[in-house]
Amino acid sequence: MPPIIQREQCAVCGLCVEICPMNVLEKDKDKIIVKYPEECWHCRACAIDCPRQAIRMRYPLSHLLLHYEVEKDGVKK
Repeated sequence: MPPIIQREQCAVCGLCVEICPMNVLEKDKDKIIVKYPEECWHCRACAIDCPRQAIRMRYPLSHLLLHYEVEKDGVKK
């Protein structure tokens, strides 16, 4: 699941393209495109550093599952 660029908020500054560790994003003339959506690690670097908060993350279901701690022999694992 790739990041979502909110075009109406995006200034096309290219900071997200520079900061993405997997080169998922690309600056294309007057817009930012998600060129390699399957490569996204969902690290949120692009969304965190965007000066206009123009990037939302869409997480795969596996990232949304809850983490439960279970006790085994009285010790939380």
